[in-house]
Amino acid sequence: MSMDILEIMQTLKQRYPFLMVDRITDYDEKHITGYKNVTINEPFFEGHFPGDPTMPGVMILESMGQVASVLLGLKLGEEQKGKIAFLAGIDKARFRKPVRPGDRLVTKAELTNVRSVSAKVKTTAYVDDEVAAEAEFMCIIGDSLTKDKEAGK
Repeated sequence: MSMDILEIMQTLKQRYPFLMVDRITDYDEKHITGYKNVTINEPFFEGHFPGDPTMPGVMILESMGQVASVLLGLKLGEEQKGKIAFLAGIDKARFRKPVRPGDRLVTKAELTNVRSVSAKVKTTAYVDDEVAAEAEFMCIIGDSLTKDKEAGK
């Protein structure tokens, strides 16, 4: 199963320029694969680094975290309505290879633990089948700050 950008936007709250997932190519109950096409017109390349554009580690983590968030949203399904996964922590983050314009950053994520109020997801990001980054994300599942607005309250 796959998801295009419109379907992803139904699950994630992020929007351009902070939406860092272009497509989900495969997912099941515990695993997901998605990618971000990294282009030279990304706003962060203007200053990171002029003449040697390299995707900042924090943006790599953001892309990985968003793929993990899609997995969590799919897992929670209807239970997730009005809920949002807030980042609670990142463990074991490692950067193995620079990510540059023209690369496709492919993230594979595995849901390792999920409870009613928290979740843990192990992620690995690749460029050309080489590991670019790894991290474990911890999330707290809570009410969206806009939940009352969406309900008309």
